[in-house]
Amino acid sequence: MTVQSVIEDLSKRPGTGDVIPVIDPATEEQITEFRDAGAEAVDEAVARAKAAYQSGVWTDLPARQRAKVLWRLADLMDEHAAEFAELESLDAGMPPVQAEMIVSTCAEFFRYYAGWCTKLNGSSYQVQMEGGVNSTHANFHAYTHKEPYGVVGLIYPWNGPLFNACAKVAPALAAGCSSVVKPAEETPLTAVLLERLIAQAGVPDGVTNFVHGYGATAGAAITAHPDVEKVAFTGSTEVGKEIMRNAADSLKKVTLELGGKSPVLIYEDADLDMAIMMASMGIFVHSGQGCVCGSRVFVQRSVYERVVAGIAMIGDNLVLGGPKDEGAMISPLVSQRQLDRVLGYIDQGRKDGVEIVSGGYRLDRKGYFIKPTVVTGVDPATSRLYREEIFGPVVTILPFDDDDEAIAMANDTNYGLAATVWTTNLARAHNLGKRLQAGMVGLNCQLTFDHNVPFGGYKQSGLGKEFGYEGIDGYLKTKSIWAAL
Repeated sequence: MTVQSVIEDLSKRPGTGDVIPVIDPATEEQITEFRDAGAEAVDEAVARAKAAYQSGVWTDLPARQRAKVLWRLADLMDEHAAEFAELESLDAGMPPVQAEMIVSTCAEFFRYYAGWCTKLNGSSYQVQMEGGVNSTHANFHAYTHKEPYGVVGLIYPWNGPLFNACAKVAPALAAGCSSVVKPAEETPLTAVLLERLIAQAGVPDGVTNFVHGYGATAGAAITAHPDVEKVAFTGSTEVGKEIMRNAADSLKKVTLELGGKSPVLIYEDADLDMAIMMASMGIFVHSGQGCVCGSRVFVQRSVYERVVAGIAMIGDNLVLGGPKDEGAMISPLVSQRQLDRVLGYIDQGRKDGVEIVSGGYRLDRKGYFIKPTVVTGVDPATSRLYREEIFGPVVTILPFDDDDEAIAMANDTNYGLAATVWTTNLARAHNLGKRLQAGMVGLNCQLTFDHNVPFGGYKQSGLGKEFGYEGIDGYLKTKSIWAAL
């Protein structure tokens, strides 16, 4: 099961739509190409998923048996970790060390959710009602039953393809769902290997169905399909809104993990060396292509200049490169389109009169590389660079004087995914944690993650949660059952 065989497999997939090139973002060279599957392929995949679900071949399998299959899949992923890392590096331009670190967490999604297979229980209730139409019965018993959604659509992005795939496929399988899965068209390679291993692990045919194509074609067909009961999507807020519109006619349930404009608050009493390092990596890692990246940094005025200089220095010294560049720490942007988008925000900032402290330009080499960029002097009320999600290695830094000012600036956004506070005053840290309008808050830590801890945002950063029990509960329906005694 070589990397080359995976690439060849993708290129031979049938489709009715446009030919889609797969580009290495570190070299701008074409890796392969495939044809957009189109709406007809989605119809076929949904029909397979529906037939598998209705047959009970997976849903009715004893929970302990489903758990064994998921555990076997995790073991297979570990066995093929090197291939996954190579494919992820090639597809997304990641330095190998970054790809290897991400891949190491992916198999654990299946082990973690394997444990939940045997623990999906309803609740029983002591009924309190009296009289009414049921007054002839003195006693009732009521309880709830957990059932999987039938066919679910799983759509995931290019910025962490394998990680996002596993975060959705694992709980969907553990819950007993059948699924239609669409990877991002920019980064389809690891999906091909994952699909092979899912079958090899013993997941029955038709339970998990991968389709490849554009979001506007294959993705839209999934979200609008009447036999898809739920959609889980990770990506931009704009696309998330479109998915909600497509889902409206059939009232599909949706889980949306969307964009962010995450604030980082740094106080004068913080461990400044650590705060500066983590705030830098929190926006520059993967060239800022992460929904939780801390793209707005607020610094107490007495240490403002030191923090600005420190983050700029780290950005200047980070080595950018792709999988074959020795010592590379930071990857390129994923595509020419994304490069143009980020440069457009920087150029608009210059026209608005912001100060580019460091970076702000494309590297003079092949690949979609932008030098890590530190910006000050933004107008919080009008600057698009400050207010909109850029998804690039661009950070704005502003000073504050007290808690109220910091909170007001941090919460002044349509987004609410993540936030971070750096201070050694623990009372202040916990109070700020309550006041920040974000689904996840780090106190003296950043870019933290655990399979057991819920992940998701407030406001326009999404609906619902991934990871933990909440992650699998999103693939389950709750039925109330009453019995007269």
